[in-house]
Amino acid sequence: MTFSIIGRCAETGQLGIAISSSSIAVGARCPWLRPGVGAVSTQNITLPALGIHVLGQMELGLLPEQALATVPAYDSYSQFRQVTAIDHQGNTAFFSGSQTLGCHHAVAGEQCVGAGNMLADTAVVDALVKTFETTGGPLADRLIAAMQAALAAGGEAGPVHSAALKVVGDLSWPIVDLRVDWADEDPVGTLAQLWAAYRPQMQDYITRALDPTQAPSYGVPGDE
Repeated sequence: MTFSIIGRCAETGQLGIAISSSSIAVGARCPWLRPGVGAVSTQNITLPALGIHVLGQMELGLLPEQALATVPAYDSYSQFRQVTAIDHQGNTAFFSGSQTLGCHHAVAGEQCVGAGNMLADTAVVDALVKTFETTGGPLADRLIAAMQAALAAGGEAGPVHSAALKVVGDLSWPIVDLRVDWADEDPVGTLAQLWAAYRPQMQDYITRALDPTQAPSYGVPGDE
């Protein structure tokens, strides 16, 4: 049903999540990030509130492993959940309840953690983590590369239809927040195309927010 990779860039401190699912609009429910705190993916039979809860626990000072240990007390249906987390220092943890669907797997790597359920093979998650660890460049590039490697390793047991990429840095809002809410074919490929189009404009939109006097114009009506 879903596979995801959470990662941290050791050079910039950025945190990010890339995720794909057979369900519609996975980006609306599963990836949760808080600058200076961490990132959480709550998946399988999703309870979005878990993302907010786990981030809140980490903001109070708990390590990801400690924060995830609070999930069973917080959620009476925790056996149906799969949750991964990373904090702003790169510490990771994962939780897969006893009722996680189908072939499922979770792996913590260097500055990353990957997980999935209803997978074609456990090698899908291994490919997520290995590719993130061995790919250079900006965090979003590494997350996209990991997702593409996961698809090449088999992806989900069935077709995927939605995907999302979200990255936070020093600002209070996400610097990348891209979603493919539904595609009949290859939402991860469409997401990669979105990122390729957005990447050269990303800094311009940050500049617009911080100092409109320095913001470039794109020549659209009203944009002067």
